[in-house]
Amino acid sequence: MLVGTSHADDAGVYKLTDELAIIQTIDIFTPLVDDPYKFGQIAAANAISDIYAMGGKPLTALNFIGYPKKHLEIETVIEILKGGADKANEAGTVILGGHSIMDPEVKYGLAVTGVVHPEKIITNAGAQPGDKLILTKPIGTGILATAIKFGKASPEVEDMICECMTTLNKIPSVLMQEFGAHACTDITGYGLLGHAHEMAAASSVSIEIQSSKVPLLKDTQEYCIKGNIPGGAYTNKEYLDDKVSFDSSITESEQLVLYDPQTSGGLLISIHRDKAEELLSRLLKEEVQDASIIGEVTAGAAGQMVVRK
Repeated sequence: MLVGTSHADDAGVYKLTDELAIIQTIDIFTPLVDDPYKFGQIAAANAISDIYAMGGKPLTALNFIGYPKKHLEIETVIEILKGGADKANEAGTVILGGHSIMDPEVKYGLAVTGVVHPEKIITNAGAQPGDKLILTKPIGTGILATAIKFGKASPEVEDMICECMTTLNKIPSVLMQEFGAHACTDITGYGLLGHAHEMAAASSVSIEIQSSKVPLLKDTQEYCIKGNIPGGAYTNKEYLDDKVSFDSSITESEQLVLYDPQTSGGLLISIHRDKAEELLSRLLKEEVQDASIIGEVTAGAAGQMVVRK
């Protein structure tokens, strides 16, 4: 075993030969949107992202689906699976089969296997003082999904977050490998600050984030101010209370956005400061249009974070 659970990394890695290791991950969740096909796409993109975050190539996957047999039409199940299959196909990943169970609540996800050279694994434990931090997708999916759930957001908002969540992290993964990234993690349920803390703790460094540089999905701040905040944001905030400090000029709503739990979020990449601008330029050129340098790694206490305006 080359990577296990000790640093809360995105996936496990097992060495097969001197030139080949397998990466394994699994992710399953309940629907964020009403459209079953889009839900399948989101779930697949989310699971496959863990392989990309480790610098790997996803190869195969297994479906897992739970649904209430008496209360859900089989056509809906088929659409969920079709969405997952189409997104996996886009990633060059073959779905070999899977497993289903009867469950009172719909759940879907993938167990994914990828490959990587044992000496080219990118974990969340390699960030170095002086590195710049690049985030490749905007945040706000949790807040906007909450607004949609309670009927406070338009269909256009749902389309926007679906486009974000179904976008694969393939291009950022390939480019960060090309530029020699020191560390990476993808931003999901623990929010930007939660996953940044895990990177800082695993790397025995501190992290500074500039909140004004963090890309947000359109109107995220406005929906947050109006109270559309998922419970997970408060859970993240409680856990990180003694691990992060904010400039006094940062408002409560601006803080909560950074705790917002994401689904199929972007990659947070730690890279040598001399390579950061060139990597960002390449990301933007490859239409990773919301990529942004949002902070840097410092030599402070392990796992601590400072958020500046």
